[in-house]
Amino acid sequence: MRRQPSIYIPHGGGPCFFMEDPHGIWTKMEAFLHELPSCLPERPKAILLVSAHWETDGFAFTGAERPSLIYDYYNFPPHTYELRYEAPGDPAMAERAAGLLNAADLKARTDSSRGFDHGVFIPLKVAFPDADIPIVEMSLDHSLDPALHIAAGRALAPLRDEGVVIIASGMSFHNMQGFGDPRFTVPSEDFDNWLTESLSFAGQERDRRLERWQDAPAARLCHPREEHLLPLMVAAGASDAPGERVYDDHLVAVAVSAFEFA
Repeated sequence: MRRQPSIYIPHGGGPCFFMEDPHGIWTKMEAFLHELPSCLPERPKAILLVSAHWETDGFAFTGAERPSLIYDYYNFPPHTYELRYEAPGDPAMAERAAGLLNAADLKARTDSSRGFDHGVFIPLKVAFPDADIPIVEMSLDHSLDPALHIAAGRALAPLRDEGVVIIASGMSFHNMQGFGDPRFTVPSEDFDNWLTESLSFAGQERDRRLERWQDAPAARLCHPREEHLLPLMVAAGASDAPGERVYDDHLVAVAVSAFEFA
């Protein structure tokens, strides 16, 4: 079994990939997600997905056999609330992940009642449309402490040698006031360039930069609240290797990227 990567992906805006898109805003991102499986060394045994849309006291993992869907987006067309993605859960893997964090003195538990939010089922419905790979969703800790999330990724790294691909789902730019505003183009590029440079380092130097992400150019302009950036910390922590930018685009005037860690 070959080692799976950890990947930080953009999950778009709400159910964007399943709506009319006459201006092709989401075309490049959708194509990236569609090609994601072909970039893996082999079909994954399971997917551990860290979502920007679930925060808990400590970390939590979905533990149901068949998690429901949570349509946590608002004011979209009625058909987007009828989307289905009936991927199986993996209770044993959820327990394994929580155990790895507990062994590293990190607070973690499983939650058999939690369903998959749109940070999970929207991008995975594009990337893995057959919904036949078991999925466990992982929450963020509500502290949003970057060092804590890097440490969580480090503890979860053994899963990668067990056939599990770690996918961190967020957005590298997430200021709702900035999308479509050309005044945010240069600041988003400055932050994106800093992020790309920082991830090109390995180990402690990379972690040190990520822990101090707020010192980056335009950091708080790009992330007034960092929940969409924090999944990246888990993906980075799960690898000692430098990160490679595997997708970049200007999405309605702002820079957005994805990164992979071998």
